[in-house]
Amino acid sequence: MPELPEVETTRRGIVKQIKEQVITKVIIREKRLRWPIPDDLSSILPDQQIEAVNRRGKYLLLKCTSGYIIIHLGMSGHLRLLDSNTAVKKHDHVDIVLSNGLCLRYHDPRRFGCVLWTSDAIFNHPLLVKLGLEPLEVEFTGEYLYSNAQKRRMAVKNYIMNAHVVVGVGNIYANEALFLAGIHPACIASEINLKRYQRLVKMIKQVLQAAIEKGGTTLRDFINTSGNPGYFQQSLLVYARAGEPCVKCGEKLLMEKIGQRATYYCYHCQQL
Repeated sequence: MPELPEVETTRRGIVKQIKEQVITKVIIREKRLRWPIPDDLSSILPDQQIEAVNRRGKYLLLKCTSGYIIIHLGMSGHLRLLDSNTAVKKHDHVDIVLSNGLCLRYHDPRRFGCVLWTSDAIFNHPLLVKLGLEPLEVEFTGEYLYSNAQKRRMAVKNYIMNAHVVVGVGNIYANEALFLAGIHPACIASEINLKRYQRLVKMIKQVLQAAIEKGGTTLRDFINTSGNPGYFQQSLLVYARAGEPCVKCGEKLLMEKIGQRATYYCYHCQQL
């Protein structure tokens, strides 16, 4: 599913062409997403100007004249910026048509994402208010992870994927960061020392930045706003490589389920 790098890639791909544009029309073909699209969205949005395109975790936030459009790509969704006359395909659920003749088209085969609206304070919205720190901000440090881990008897992989702690570190990127940090994904979060958390934070930031620069990771469904896949999968060191040799030591990489998610690691290079 799209994670922080894919969502940030999407944000960067649309911001220049939709910022300051006026919404002229909204076409809703399917309102039954994870949360139903508001009935009045097609009447609220026309004549509103898009003032900014922000991101909080995996949520895209389009700041308009009198509120925010909140978009989540779910498990299989993507946004494309197209000529408004482009033929519609199956699973193209929403068009936000702009004054420059383009439209922002929301496509979601599994319908597990959302397109919502709020005129209230955005960061008090129920979907956003309890989110943890952004991993690419300076406030996200080893000291922060260490101090918040002291009473947590969970696997460190589950800990760094907890959106109440830090947002956007999805399964792929958690696997990669833990490998680069030399930490076994099953390590108990409260038993990891500060020095190791400092290295883990450094690797999380490094992995996410690299993924953003390569347009995210496309394993199945994700494409960017131009219709192109992400290319970070070509740089994956452990994810989906069970049975293949470790790039560091040559031992076979392993896979097991941790927190019901496929977890890839090198038992030799990643210490418990």
